[in-house]
Amino acid sequence: MRALKVLFSIVFLAILASNVRLILHWSESRGVYDDICYLRQAHLFQRFGWQGLDTSIARETDGYLAGKLRSIDFPNWNDPTRAPCHTQTADGSKWVMTPPPGTGFALALFPEGFQVIPLYALTNLIIAGFALYGLWRAREPASVAAAGALGALSIYFMINPSKASYSMAPTMVVCALAGLFTARLFVDEGRRRQLMLAAVGVLLGLSASFRIANVVLSAGYVLFFGLSFLIWRTRETFISGLALGVAFLIGMLPVFAANLVNSGNPLVSAYGGPDTAARSLDPAVLRAYLGDTQFPVIVIACVWTALSWRFAGHAGVRKLTLLVAANLALNLAFFATHPVFTPYYVIPILMLSLWTLLFAAVFTRGPELGTMLHEADGPRPPEMLSRASI
Repeated sequence: MRALKVLFSIVFLAILASNVRLILHWSESRGVYDDICYLRQAHLFQRFGWQGLDTSIARETDGYLAGKLRSIDFPNWNDPTRAPCHTQTADGSKWVMTPPPGTGFALALFPEGFQVIPLYALTNLIIAGFALYGLWRAREPASVAAAGALGALSIYFMINPSKASYSMAPTMVVCALAGLFTARLFVDEGRRRQLMLAAVGVLLGLSASFRIANVVLSAGYVLFFGLSFLIWRTRETFISGLALGVAFLIGMLPVFAANLVNSGNPLVSAYGGPDTAARSLDPAVLRAYLGDTQFPVIVIACVWTALSWRFAGHAGVRKLTLLVAANLALNLAFFATHPVFTPYYVIPILMLSLWTLLFAAVFTRGPELGTMLHEADGPRPPEMLSRASI
């Protein structure tokens, strides 16, 4: 298996090198409207510090936004009220940006004019690190193969479709880290459980700072821990749900602060239009997903989830599989009824689910993907069964 791991490692590094080579030739003026807003948020942070949360168009006194819009030949570039992804507040007092502040903050960590390239290069390196970690932790041929396939896919996704939105780069890192901690939470039940719960909750809340739609990534967690308390009604299930909820709210603090500053209410987002429209099944949106590269990944995630449930040899993994299944169902339903389609909308939930299933497989002594192979050899002695359940 060592030779297979070395081979996959070489593949990972080759894809990473190809990604970085492409990234080094990127331009920050590619004509995408959302890019302008993320870069303007970064500019505000670098100019005003934490007061950069205030995205009021009245603060546009240095011509930064106008210059960016003019560079992409945007019509009415000198009229700030026509700027993309800006909206007027409900009381009509000011114009503010709609995206949450997280992506702009991540871009602000790098020098102005050279922000997108280092952000994507760094996040590519981090995802490659997760891929290598999962690969070298795997101990069975089936889990090694799964780690190799997912690792290669995840690094590739850091360019396509992640390049479509700057918010996707940090989102992909959060999904991998949340998947790791979620697997630890269920595989290592009783050991550092509250710490893992807090970490998962904070990460899920923090993800909404990069894309507000990422808040839906927590839907399956809320359903799982909420139903666990309603069914069992024990002190442990109550504390678990409470810990996750409090941690999630802590992770959401940047979003609440930005909403308070810009909209006057921490619970009121600046988003409007199609993003808050009434939802119903749209055949056009469904056809778009069926014909997109996201659809095969949806099938893979669903099949892997079903196999993990069927062949789980660890009680914690069976619980984890229920959570993953619920999260997949709720997120896919959310985006299937969303009036707008993009090539990356369901990528976060897919990567969160796949990373979670992979880490659960490699952390258990008898990897879930290898169970079918073991069953083909006949029943195992009792002592082997007892060791596999540790």
